[in-house]
Amino acid sequence: MDKRLKIGLGSDAFPPTTDGISNVVQSYAQQINNGLGEAVVITPKNPNQQDYKYDYEIFRYKSLWVPSKEGYSVGWPFKEELHQEIISRNFDLLHSHTPLATSFYFKRVCEKKKLPVVLTYHTKYEYDIDKRVPTKWGKDYAYKFLLDKITAADEVWVTSEGSVDSLRKFGYQGDYVVMPNGCDLPITNVSDSDAGMIKRKHNIPENTPIFLYSGRMIWYKNIELILEACRKLKNEGHNFKLIMLGFGADEFAIKLKAKKLGLKNNIIWTGKILDRQEILGYYAIADILLFPSVFDTNGLVVREAAACGTPSLLVHGSCAAEGIQDGETGFLCMESYHSIASTLSKIMYNKDLINRVGKRAQSDIYISWEDSVKKAFDRYHIVIDNFKTKNNL
Repeated sequence: MDKRLKIGLGSDAFPPTTDGISNVVQSYAQQINNGLGEAVVITPKNPNQQDYKYDYEIFRYKSLWVPSKEGYSVGWPFKEELHQEIISRNFDLLHSHTPLATSFYFKRVCEKKKLPVVLTYHTKYEYDIDKRVPTKWGKDYAYKFLLDKITAADEVWVTSEGSVDSLRKFGYQGDYVVMPNGCDLPITNVSDSDAGMIKRKHNIPENTPIFLYSGRMIWYKNIELILEACRKLKNEGHNFKLIMLGFGADEFAIKLKAKKLGLKNNIIWTGKILDRQEILGYYAIADILLFPSVFDTNGLVVREAAACGTPSLLVHGSCAAEGIQDGETGFLCMESYHSIASTLSKIMYNKDLINRVGKRAQSDIYISWEDSVKKAFDRYHIVIDNFKTKNNL
C-alpha cells in the first residue's frame, strides 16, 4: 500500500469552468500531489485557461468551444496522437469524473493499452438529457452513450447511496463503491469583526435572519421553491435576507422571478465569487444554508457550510440529506415551498438551536479532502490489484 501511484484525473470541466466536479478534481489533484503520489489533470482545452496558476500538470486535449455563460468546452478526443500522449505517460490508473467526452477518451486509450479505469458518477445526468434533448431517439442515444462509458470502467464510484438510482435509470446493474466527497474549506470560526464587515458591506441590520443559497443558478436545483418560500415568509410579516451566491444559465430568469415575487429588498446577489476565503465569510454570516435540491448526488455546499458551523435545510430523502439527523446535524423538510417556509418560520429566530445544530454539523458531518482522497487513494491500490488479477498481468 506504500507504492506511489501516477494517476490521470479526467474531467470535462476544469477552471476557468467552475462547478462541483471542477472543484472535486482540483481537490483530488492537490491532495494526491501533496505526498501521496503524482496526479495529472486531463481535460478539454479552454480559450480562457490559466493553467500556470497550478503547481501540478494539466494536460489539455482538443475541444470545441461554444461560448456560454458557464464557460463549458466540449472535448474532442478523436486524434490518434492523443491516445499515445496518455499511454506514453505511464499512468498506473485513470480516474474519470464524468461519463462524457473524457471517459470516451479513456476508453479509446484503453483499446490501445490496458489500464485500470475508475469512474466517479457525480451528477444525475438524466435531468439534463430529459430537459435538453427533444426527441426520443436522441434521448435513447444519450442514455446508451452514458451507459457504455459507465460500464467501460473497471470500478464505479458514487458519492452517495441515493445517486445509485440515477445509475440504474441508465441501465447500469453492476457493483459500485460509495466514496464521499470532502470539503476544501477548513473548519473555521469566523470572527465577529469579519462577519460584521460582510454585513456592513450589504447593509444587513443586526439580528436579521440570514438565509444562504450557494451553487449554480439553475432551476433544477429547486431554486423556485426557495423563492416561493421566501415570498410566503415575507407575506407573513417575517423580515430576513436571502443571499444568492453563485451564477449560472438561469440566473437572469431567477432574478426576474424574484422581482415578480416582490423580493427585491430581501435578496442579495453576490454574482460569481472564486475567492474561497470570501465564500467562507458568506457561509459564516448565514444562519441557515437553503439547499432543497434533489438533483445533486452529494452536495459539497452542505459540508462547506458545516465547516463554518452553519446548518443546512435539506429535503428529506434527498442525496444531500444522507446522514443528516433532523434537528441534530441539520434540518429536514419536504420538497415543497410550504414545508420550507413552515420549517424556517419555526427555527429562524431560535439562535441557540441554530448554533447548536451548526456545531454538531461541524463536528459530525464535515469531511476534509485530505481524509476523503486518502481513502480514495487506498482504494486505487485495490482496483489496480483486481485489474491485474482479472487480466493476468
